[in-house]
Order: sequence, then C-alpha cells, then structure tokens
Amino acid sequence: MEKEKVYIEIDPGSGFCFGVVNAISQAERSLAAGGGVACLGDIVHNRLEVQRLESLGLRTVRHEELDALAGGRVLIRAHGEPPATYEKAAALGIEVIDATCPVVAGLQRTVAAAYAEMRRCGGVVVILGKRGHAEVVGLAGHADGTAVIVEGPDDLAAVDFSRPVYFLAQTTQSLALFHRMADMIRERAACAEQVTIRDTICRQVSSREAKLREFAGRFDAVIFVSGQKSSNGKVLYGVCREANPRSYNIEDAGELRPEWLAGCRSVGVCGATSTPGWLMRQVADRVGAMVGNPRE
Repeated sequence: MEKEKVYIEIDPGSGFCFGVVNAISQAERSLAAGGGVACLGDIVHNRLEVQRLESLGLRTVRHEELDALAGGRVLIRAHGEPPATYEKAAALGIEVIDATCPVVAGLQRTVAAAYAEMRRCGGVVVILGKRGHAEVVGLAGHADGTAVIVEGPDDLAAVDFSRPVYFLAQTTQSLALFHRMADMIRERAACAEQVTIRDTICRQVSSREAKLREFAGRFDAVIFVSGQKSSNGKVLYGVCREANPRSYNIEDAGELRPEWLAGCRSVGVCGATSTPGWLMRQVADRVGAMVGNPRE
C-alpha cells in the first residue's frame, strides 16, 4: 500500500515585513552600484540572510568601528538609529544610506515630540520594548536617553507615577501586553488625566498574531523559522506554541529533528518578519524529504 503523503504548507503571511524588504533592497542596490557598503549591526535578525548579503560584499560593523569608516558608505538598517549616530557620521564625512523603516521613523518623531511635551510638564516617557534592542536604543536616543524602558509589569517599579507619563511601544511588541501595561499605568498614576497612551505597534506585525494563531492550529506540527536574535520571532513563536503545543523553533533546516514529525499528516512552516522566504522554502523541502514526500 502506498504511504499517504504528508501535507506541507508554508504560511503565506510569514516572512519579511515591508521595512526589512526595503532595507535589503537598498543594500543590494548599493552593492550592485559598486564600492564598499558597511551596515551598522545585522541588517536583519537572521544569521543566514546576513551571511547571504555578506557574500555579496556587505560588511557588518559595530558602532565602535565608525571612525575607521570615515569617507565611506554606511547603511542604517530598518531598526533605525539615535540622532547621535547621524551626527557622528556627518562629522566623519560618511555617506549614510538610510534604510530606517518608515514606521520606525514615524515612531522616532513621535518619541521626540513626546519627550519635548514631557520636558515642559516635568513628565516621563515610558517605552515598552526590549532593552538593548536596536530599535529601542534608537527610540531612547530621541528622548535624549531619559526614557524609562519597560519589558513587563515588574519594570513599572522604575516609573515615578507622581509625574505625568507618556507611554509608547516598540513597533514589534505584543498588542495584548501593551494594553495590559497601559491599564496598569492608568491605575498607578497619581492623576489618570496626566497619562498619555500612544499605541505605536506596527499593524503589519500585530495583525499577524491572529492569522498565525489560526495557521498554527490547522496542523499536526508547526515548524517556526527565525533567528535567535529576533525579538519579533520570540513573540510570534509564543503565539504558535499557544495555538499548537507541537510547535518547534529552528534557525535553519539542519536543526529539524525526525521525532517532531513522527505520526504527522500535516506540517505547517512559518516564520518571523525577519525570516526570508527562501529559508522557509528550504525548511519545507527538508521536512518533505524527512517524511518521505518531497514538496511539489
């Protein structure tokens, strides 16, 4: 009797968001034009995509290396940078290729305006985000480094609630967590009328949670593909796990394990906004080979 094929599907909604597509496109165009291009930090939080672009000539550098790039070209990735980075680049005669995501750039302007407003009234800017994340570092720079960064309810202890509060979020944060934190801030504030809540979460990212939850629930097992550094990947993998306990997070096809697929009649492959489509296809092909039916 012929073995029944395992159904394998790649989530059509997974993969690069607009901001990442824009940054990678700008990097590829700049490299094709000739001359060296350096990127401040990983252009995307996916090791394999970074390696692909480095094979085309892109250099990944740290901020401490800016001095050595005087007169060269530097790409600002989708996560954005604080004003100090642009000022230093200008002083060094560096040509900046600004690939900051338009959504992030808009949020930077909002943070700057919020900081100006809070300075006038003695208030504080509070940002829900991952400490040390490139986007959050950039956002904090637009508040002159004075913003309080919170990752969860416990961090609210660092906020002086006797002062006005302006609450915003990193673009890739969980919408549910943002609203829960907003409610807690209103409850703790000395005067609720002095609390400003600004939902700055990217809807291209937040809308994916419900769609991904539906996708993950349709399969016997789910393979979620994302880089270990991806903040968005951690959030979306958590969504998959809630919808389907048989969800597994990998960075590349080599991490797949046969026991994850045992007894499966269907397998879903999905990923973060920093996961390239070619990598998800590669993983799906490997799943097909492991279960004995190459993906058509």
